[in-house]
Amino acid sequence: MSAILDIDLIRTFHAVARIGKFSAAAEQLHKSPAAVSMHIQRLEAVAGDRLLKRDNQSVSLTGLGKRFLVSTAELLRVHDQTLAELHGTELAGRITLGVPDEYALHVIKDILPTFHAAWPNVVLELTTAPSYALKEQVQRGTLQTAVIAQGKGESGCETQLLVATTPVWVGPASATLASMDPLPLAVHAPRCPYRHAMIDSLKAVGRRTRIVLESPSNQAVKACVEAGLAISVIDRAKVTEQMQILHELPAIAEHEVVFLRSQASRGDEAVDRLSGAIRQYFRL
Repeated sequence: MSAILDIDLIRTFHAVARIGKFSAAAEQLHKSPAAVSMHIQRLEAVAGDRLLKRDNQSVSLTGLGKRFLVSTAELLRVHDQTLAELHGTELAGRITLGVPDEYALHVIKDILPTFHAAWPNVVLELTTAPSYALKEQVQRGTLQTAVIAQGKGESGCETQLLVATTPVWVGPASATLASMDPLPLAVHAPRCPYRHAMIDSLKAVGRRTRIVLESPSNQAVKACVEAGLAISVIDRAKVTEQMQILHELPAIAEHEVVFLRSQASRGDEAVDRLSGAIRQYFRL
């Protein structure tokens, strides 16, 4: 009998690949670590080789794992879009949604087209801004909803966890900057949680720093690192081939990406549907 790719196993693999830890992926998927490990073993049996390299701290993709991640992303998207379309197209309404720069591309390309195809009568209005600014707009009621990054366990609004993120120190792949004194940093907006985590962790170990770049744009921060000008902290899933993870610097605590909604949006079916779509697709 021919091998069959189980969608649930593929979804587990994507979560582990993105987060980089079995335990955090298990928490995100509401499964036990043993169940996640079993899913990966079953998937590797179908693939015929290892998809992940494991050590005591984290996991990383093998060459086959990288190819499998790319080839199955579209499979998951089409599967979930088909399920969404089965719900029908009767829903109507208007939603204002805020998204930080670092997640805007994923939301715009991978989530909103599928949502619009399923519910074409829901009008979406999108704005981008740093997480702290989006949170304030939701609290004031000028935005109905937002996707934001924050420190683990923070509150203040009605939130739904999308993913746990593992921020890591990164430097250019072609240069060693972590030993420099002072450390050259590319930092985010003044109230960004990653900026606070960077500065606080380095102060705690007595490292001197100088700011090479300050920008609300995640793309600008990444470009500065890739160009060999500075080091920074980004999500593990956002590390590019032009970067290297700097394990010798202080570990950064886990953060969360959450879906925020205003009090006025409670009971709004269109917002409920958008929340469900974002929670379902965001882990891709």
